[in-house]
Amino acid sequence: MNLKALRYFVAIADAGSFTAAALAIPIAQPALTRQIRDLEADLGVSLLLRLPRGVRLTQAGVTLYESANLIIKEVERVREKLAFKLTDKRSTVFLGMPPTLSRIMLPRLFEQCLETLPNLELKTREAFTPTLLDWLERGMIEMAVVTNPETNRSLNFTPLLGEPFALVSHSRMKMRATVSIQQLERIPLLMTTLHYELVEKQLFPIGKKLSVTALIDSVDSIRELVLRGKWATIMPVSAFKEIGLSTDVVMSEITGVQLNRLLVLASRKDKNHNQSAVLVREMVEQQFRRLIAEDVFSLSGLHSPSK
Repeated sequence: MNLKALRYFVAIADAGSFTAAALAIPIAQPALTRQIRDLEADLGVSLLLRLPRGVRLTQAGVTLYESANLIIKEVERVREKLAFKLTDKRSTVFLGMPPTLSRIMLPRLFEQCLETLPNLELKTREAFTPTLLDWLERGMIEMAVVTNPETNRSLNFTPLLGEPFALVSHSRMKMRATVSIQQLERIPLLMTTLHYELVEKQLFPIGKKLSVTALIDSVDSIRELVLRGKWATIMPVSAFKEIGLSTDVVMSEITGVQLNRLLVLASRKDKNHNQSAVLVREMVEQQFRRLIAEDVFSLSGLHSPSK
C-alpha cells in the first residue's frame, strides 16, 4: 500500500466511477484499475463494488476511505511544515493571551519558536477575554487563548482544559488547606472584574456572594498585594503556581462549590490560516499538554497551608 494508491482510491470514491476519476486525476483508466486491484490484493479485501454505472464502496472501502483521507491530509500538513522550515521567508503571527497565563506560557512558546522556527516571528498581546475576542473579530490577532467565551458565529473555539479556581493568600493569613464557601464569604478579597463576574455567576445558584474589597484589573498588582499579607484572592491555580514555589503563597481548595474556568483557543472562521499560524496553534496545544502533565493547572505542588 502506498500513498499514490490511496490518492487514486479516494479519487474514485469521490468521483463515483473509474472513468470520471481517470479523467480528473488524470491517468489512463487501465493503469488506475491496476492500482486499485493491487491495493485490494495488498489489503486482502474488496474495496469497491463494480456496478453497471459506476462503483460503490464496500464496508471495508468505507473504513479505508475515512482513514485514507486522514493520512493524505496529515502528509500534506507535514509537507507544508517542512517547506516552511526550509524557507528563508520570515512570517509573523499575532497571538493573544490572558495575563493569568502569560507568565507560564509565553516564555515556553518563545523558546520553542526561537529553537525550532527561527523564521517565524511570534508577536503576543495580553488582555482579558472581552478585549481578546474584540481583537480577533477586528483581525488584529490570528488566535487567542480565552476564558469561557460566549457563542460567537464568526469564531472557532477549541477547548483546551478546565482549570479550578483556588483561594490564594499569604501564609500570614493562616488559611487552611481547604476553605468552605461559608468561610469564603468573610475573607477580604481582591479580584479582577472578569474573575469576579465568572465566580459570581457560579455562586448565584447556591445563593452565595463574595466579600470583595476591590476589583483590580491587573493580575500583577493583585499578586503583589497578596504577597503583602492583608488580602487574599480567588484566581485560577496557574496564576500563582510558579510564585508559590518560591514564596509564602498558600493555595487553599474551595469546598462546597466547584469554581473553574474553561480555557479555549479561539480563531476566526472566515480566515484561512497560513502555515505559520497552523504551527503556532500546534505549539500552543503542545505546551498546554506539557503544562497539564506538570500539574500546573492542579492544586498540587504549592507550599502546605497552615493546619
